[in-house]
Amino acid sequence: MGAVPSTPRHTSTTAETAEYLIGTFVGEKSFPLASDFWQKLLELPLTLRWSSYRVQQACELFAQNNHHTRHLAKILIHLSWCLQEAVRTSGAPSVVYLKAINAVYFSSVFLKYIVENSQSDNIEELCLSLLENEPVPKDFMTDQRIENLLMHNVLTFLGSIDVSPTTSLLHQELLNFMLVVMSTQLLSGPTPGPKDVNPFLDAAMSQESLLVSSVVRRLLLNYIMRPRLPSSTAASYSIFSEENQPGVLQRVGSAAANFVLLPFNYLVNSNSEGSRNQLADCSLHVLLVLIHYHKCVVSDESVTDRSDDSASTDPVSKVNTYFTVNPYSKALENARDIEFDRADIEGNAQNGPVVRLPFASLFDTLGMCLADETAVLLLYSLVQGNSDFLEYVLVRTDLDTLLMPILETLYSASRRTSNQIYMLLIILLILSQDSSFNASIHKMILPGVPWYKEHLLHQTSLGSLMVIILIRTVQYNLSKLRDVYLHTTCLATLANMAPHVHRLSAYASQRLVSLFYMLSRKYNKLVELRDDKLQTKAISTGDGLVEDMSAELQIYTDFLRIVLEILNAILTYALPRNPEVVYAIMHRQEVFQPFKSHPRFAELLENIYNVLDFFNSRMDAQRMDGEWSVEKVLLFIINNCRSWRGEGMKRVIPRSSLFHTFGNSSYPAVDSVLTQML
Repeated sequence: MGAVPSTPRHTSTTAETAEYLIGTFVGEKSFPLASDFWQKLLELPLTLRWSSYRVQQACELFAQNNHHTRHLAKILIHLSWCLQEAVRTSGAPSVVYLKAINAVYFSSVFLKYIVENSQSDNIEELCLSLLENEPVPKDFMTDQRIENLLMHNVLTFLGSIDVSPTTSLLHQELLNFMLVVMSTQLLSGPTPGPKDVNPFLDAAMSQESLLVSSVVRRLLLNYIMRPRLPSSTAASYSIFSEENQPGVLQRVGSAAANFVLLPFNYLVNSNSEGSRNQLADCSLHVLLVLIHYHKCVVSDESVTDRSDDSASTDPVSKVNTYFTVNPYSKALENARDIEFDRADIEGNAQNGPVVRLPFASLFDTLGMCLADETAVLLLYSLVQGNSDFLEYVLVRTDLDTLLMPILETLYSASRRTSNQIYMLLIILLILSQDSSFNASIHKMILPGVPWYKEHLLHQTSLGSLMVIILIRTVQYNLSKLRDVYLHTTCLATLANMAPHVHRLSAYASQRLVSLFYMLSRKYNKLVELRDDKLQTKAISTGDGLVEDMSAELQIYTDFLRIVLEILNAILTYALPRNPEVVYAIMHRQEVFQPFKSHPRFAELLENIYNVLDFFNSRMDAQRMDGEWSVEKVLLFIINNCRSWRGEGMKRVIPRSSLFHTFGNSSYPAVDSVLTQML
């Protein structure tokens, strides 16, 4: 194709040169690493705009020729060298960043096309190696893996270079690039397997702990600080510009920006209603993909059968699969508050580098962003994996900062994904395992809850609101989602809260008794359907249907028992503090009558009727001028609560296996939720 022309100085010929260089890059001719072609390509001002059709053509041609040109591997090497230079010369001249930005953008566009259109299980089309006869510079180590070289330099830049007006655009492009290279996961099944091929992610996992910690810290600081790109810089690039403005890959066309950002939509479904910050959002997306990556590997080990000592001990080959340790997840789990470190008090210093973060700012940022599913996943990852952050959350006096957006999101469950609802409920379940949390939420009084439309909530405690929303979520799930785990999570959280309930509001108390009634109606309907099938035997193959009904009936029996255990816990441990609960039970006492003889509920209802007998007998004995009004009954209950001694109440140990499903180490179906979210 002839020699590469010099870059013209005049604008009139720049477009022609750009056309030629890009055409040469995707064409058949292979240029060695040391060729000045690469410098000319990466130093282009690239004021060229192509249509999406031309971008597609360029990508197709590049994919056809990459096997023998190895231009993808070469531009990734040049990207690594550009990043090395940028790190080495901090405050580098703009040309260094221009070359790096161009290199990462070209790499993103063409690499993404190859990944999405790969025809092989191991993405052979990437060709992440140079040909054996390829001439290379003397200082280039031919035995190094290109993906390792690349990821080391990308992560080094992200972790060590602060975001500034000069560097912010390169930070943004590298984060977009990370999403592209990590999108190889989308070619695998929902469950990680030993045959999955994720070369760039595996390279990221192999980095040393100091670099991993610095990357986790920088990504979280980006999310917390939410730095914005300078408007003058943003306007110069198509990824941030309108159609009539000049752009970056005007370069390879404005449509290329959309190509690059497609994995962003695939990897995480983000629907935040708040203001968006692209750098912060991309930082969080990259972090979530990194910390939730599971590398499945196979270990072949010889296992000796020693069941019979007299027998010969022949080794038996056994194939084992296991997940390797994720260093990014470990770094997040070991993150510490920059203001306080338990090691300073206890003398138990952490081994290795520790990520230090402003927990106060992280707490506030999460509170502002919990309408976004990615923020929910980050909060879950922190409270489930990082004991220091969980402890920090639990001692905050302004728990409404987190709880109010969580409860509001659950209130609008019909507009949310089931994943988001489930993750929020697990967060509440984790928090409710702490007794101080359960006590403190009932002490915080909310002047009003404007987003709750069904009932005027005035001077309601945060704990009462949480009970109301959890019950409402159960009702929504019963009618729409019908997810057993979701039911279980809501009820288990209410059960954790029950012994610590303090002055539960009238509306919350009514909803709690109504919850039992609602579940009892579903239970009775299932009993009728099962009995009808057993009596009529209308279909010969009906046994399977009856078994399914019996299994569902058992589930609802468990649910009813949990609700009774919740009521029992309140009456046993907190009756004097909750007259409204007593009133609600007395007002709807007929709903419990059909279950008095049920073997699963007998001892629980015995306690409830013990309370009912105590108050009913005193009410019957008290002469009253006129009829009992709501106010008079409530005042009567409050006065008689003072003489309540709990005589005859049995301490009932929860027998439902549903309680034990939610220990500190096991949350059913969480892995499947994370898989769907990522």
